Amino acid sequence: MIRVAMLSFWHVHGKDYAREAEEHPDTEIVAVWDEVPERGQAEAEQRGVPFYDDLDELLSQPEIDGVIVDAPTNMHRDVMVAAARAGKHIFTEKVIAATLSEAQEIIEAVDQAGVTFLVAMRRLPMASTRAVKEIIDQGLLGDVVSVRVRDSHSGVLPSAQHPRGMLDGAFLNREQAQGGVLIDLCHSVYLTRHFLGKPESVTAALGYFTGRDIEDNAVVTLRCSNGAIGVIEAGYVTQFAPFGIEIHGTQGTVLYSETGIGEGMYSRISGAQNWTRNQPPGPEGKLLLRSAKIEGNQWLSQDVTTPAAPKPFDQWVAHIQQGTKATENIALGLDLTAIIEAAYRSAESGQAIRL
Repeated sequence: MIRVAMLSFWHVHGKDYAREAEEHPDTEIVAVWDEVPERGQAEAEQRGVPFYDDLDELLSQPEIDGVIVDAPTNMHRDVMVAAARAGKHIFTEKVIAATLSEAQEIIEAVDQAGVTFLVAMRRLPMASTRAVKEIIDQGLLGDVVSVRVRDSHSGVLPSAQHPRGMLDGAFLNREQAQGGVLIDLCHSVYLTRHFLGKPESVTAALGYFTGRDIEDNAVVTLRCSNGAIGVIEAGYVTQFAPFGIEIHGTQGTVLYSETGIGEGMYSRISGAQNWTRNQPPGPEGKLLLRSAKIEGNQWLSQDVTTPAAPKPFDQWVAHIQQGTKATENIALGLDLTAIIEAAYRSAESGQAIRL
């Protein structure tokens, strides 16, 4: 049994990861620390485990094998370096840190301690991501020249239940979060990097639609040395914008949406002669593919059938049990931090930032 401690419930997904630890057959929560003692004490009492108001004291407990980090982003370096030096395995909510130098410090401490580290990028193992990547790897699109990923919701828009929006005020604290929607909804960032390859420069435009201290609307463009371009969209101020992936290559195009491929639009399906309105898909959405390498060269629409990989938390547990290292996850996590840091620098300077 892997005994884990929860390090903060600041992040909106903190309770989700606590639930995963409670439900996993090979893990159990045995302690809680939180930078807000009242919050941590309540979470510890709910689970019947000790609360520590001193992080070093918690990390010194030999019965704790690993930690789940949901602390404010500006505390990630100090918290995770301390955890690594104490010999604790680390599972962290994205991002690793707000700057590449801080993220590298964490990974160096992890490597020196020989502990298992994994950053939660929950869309990476999803069936839709794997299906799109398989299409790219099979060469059905030829050379990829354009990638666009959109991830947005209405988290800061007012509603009857939440006059200031559903996201918690503390979670939108600029100092603690180290940014706004771009650093939080970074799924579109790491997915674009995953599909496109490593960019050489980053350009960003940030919007402050609701007048908050953090950006609630963002577009980032990535440019690769071969001329391929990625477009990243993230927003807290869109009511019905679906999550979407759009990839174009020299030989084909693949589209993915979780509320239909352009719901309300039209597409030609499976070689049909007429354009027909799409029906709402299942939970994993639909893929729309057209490739010059597929006989008939027609638009093909299909449900996502590729199996999902294990969730990030399950992967972390497996790496601990097998004594393996999440090499690809760590590399992508470092690139994620590098791109986001460059995006904020670009938005501030108005210039493209080379990586």
